[in-house]
Parts: sequence; C-alpha cells; structure tokens
Amino acid sequence: MEYYDMIKQFKEPRRHRLELVRYAKEHGVKPAAAHFHTTPKTVRKWLKRYKPGSLEGLSDQSRAPKNPKTYITEEQKKQVIQLKRMLPSFGAERIKQLYQLQISEKAIRTIWRKEGLLKTKRRKHQRSAMADKTKQNLRKIKAQWKAFEQISIDTKDLIDIPEYWPQIRNAKLPKVQYTARDVASGTQFIPQRRDEKALCYSTLFADIILNHLNACQVHLKGSRAQTDNGSEFIGSWNSKNDSSFTKTVHSFNGITHTTIPPGAHTWQSDVETVHRSAKGGFYEVESFKNRHDFLLKATAYVFWFNIARKNSYKEHKTPWEIIQEKNPKANPNIPVLPPVFLDELYRKKLNKQEPGGYHVIPDPLISSIVF
Repeated sequence: MEYYDMIKQFKEPRRHRLELVRYAKEHGVKPAAAHFHTTPKTVRKWLKRYKPGSLEGLSDQSRAPKNPKTYITEEQKKQVIQLKRMLPSFGAERIKQLYQLQISEKAIRTIWRKEGLLKTKRRKHQRSAMADKTKQNLRKIKAQWKAFEQISIDTKDLIDIPEYWPQIRNAKLPKVQYTARDVASGTQFIPQRRDEKALCYSTLFADIILNHLNACQVHLKGSRAQTDNGSEFIGSWNSKNDSSFTKTVHSFNGITHTTIPPGAHTWQSDVETVHRSAKGGFYEVESFKNRHDFLLKATAYVFWFNIARKNSYKEHKTPWEIIQEKNPKANPNIPVLPPVFLDELYRKKLNKQEPGGYHVIPDPLISSIVF
C-alpha cells in the first residue's frame, strides 16, 4: 500500500511517521523510502521536522500562506456594495463575472451580509431526489433539441413593478411585454405593448419573429410555438376555428402552434425565467426619459442577453454560443432582433392596408374591444 493511502487509515499518523524516522536513521533515507512506499523527499521532510522525545514535529502543518498578500481593500468593499445597491437582484457570481472582480464570491456575499444587503429568500419546497433527477434529465433532453425546435411564447404584465410603474405613467411606457424564448439556446425576443393583451398583437408578434427566423434561414420544420390558453393566443374559448395567431404560425412551413394543459404553468418555465431576469436586470434598475430612450435601452438589454450574458444553467454559455455549437454556419443576425412597439407597428400596417395575411382583427383601442 502506498504511503499516503496508508496514512489516511491511521487515526494517529504521527506514530507511523515516527517509525519512518527511526527506520531512516538506522538504514538510511532511500531504504526507508522503499520500505514505507514513499519518496526520499518525504522521508527527509519528516527527519527535518522530528524533535527527539516528542511527536509535535510530526503533525500535519497548515498549508495556508503565513503572510498572505491578498487583502480586500476599502475600495473593493465600496465597489461591491455600490454594485449590489445598483443591481439588487444580481447575485455574487453574476456581478463578479460582469465586472471582473478580483475577490471571491464568498467574500462578496460576506460584505453584503454585513451591510444588510442580502435578502432572505423564501424557502423553496423541498423536492424529492426523484424530482431533482427528473428535472436534470429534462434539462439534458432540452439541451439536445435543435435551435428553435420549441419557441415558448408568453406575456408579462409590467404594472406590478414598483420601480417601473411611475415611468409608465410619466413617459407612457409599455404595460405589457410579449416574450418569445428558444428553449434550447435561451435566445429571447421581447416586443412591447402599451396597453392590454390582445390577439391582434400576439398575431403580429408571431409574424415578426417567424419572418425574422425565416430571413435568417433557420429551419423550422418540426418546430413548435408553445403558448398558454390565454385569449391573446387562442381567441375565444368556445371558437370552433383556429385563432389568427394559430393560423399565422401554421402559415410558416413546418412549425405548429401547441398549447399547454390548463394550469400546467411549469410547462412555460423557460420563458418565465427570462421574465424574472428582465424584472431584476432591466425594469427595476433602469430609468427612461421617454419611449425612444426605453426602446434603445431595451434593445441593448436584449442584445446583451442573447450575445454576452452567460447562463449558469446552460454550462455558462451565451445563447449565441449555443446556437453556433448547434449550427456553426448560423446567421449572426439571429440574436439581434430589436424590440418594437407592437401598437405603433400595428397601426402602420393598418394605414398601409397591406393585402393578405391574417392581420385583420381590429385594434382594441379603435374598436373598444379587448380580446
């Protein structure tokens, strides 16, 4: 048995080292190394540390540096405190990565804790080992999908964000965010809507995204656009015909519209995740002068999310990196679809009176009917 394997089995390794020292003094360094299955360097180390009549020198010594040169300066403390106050929803890992901080994540959390900047998170329901394994398996299955094999689409009400609500009123900013996310890569698109959710805007949203992907030569055959059963996607609950949203999706060759089972909200967890990210990383921390300023910052956020933001749940890769892995010849325009105001774009289409298509539902603001 090797020396270090043998040492691990001893409750009192110093006595074994004492035998090694005695053998070395009687027979020499190299014979002792051969007899105890170790190296001459190890034998010399314990010969040097041994103090006659005592086992003290044969104890393991701390490997920590005696004179550490790395200290957390006051400037570093002030920086991490300022960053946390500026980005309250960002964790230590995210902030360390974004700002290339030289101190550890543990040290960052310690500083925040002393300043009272760490929020107490609600304790999550404890899942069984089987549930955790199932979640991991699902993640592996999704990772094997081709890019845009499943596009999850949902809406997010923005009026419940305290930091953003005053800006909605003052600058007439959007109250609803339409979101589409590719499950495999994490790529997201977020056109905006000023007032309520409506079928006509969901239809326009689907048309914009799918035309963009077609223009970028993304193969959608066998893909699906998944939504919940909201009226902004399926129209009237008792309608016998497909909604304009469904017809628009099906008009693109190869892709189908699927809906989740009623109440199965976890089926939309991928798109709900980016809603939480946008809330903490955009709406709660940004200020907007007007609608134009909002659109510029929203565009920058989406481009950063798709191209530069590394996702810890996807092996610390960005959406664009994952798309390139799946298709090295992927069009670089895929992740850079800029946000738009759906209401403004819809009115322009109405004024142009473009023939064809499924955009024939009247604007809710014009007809006073909200779908």
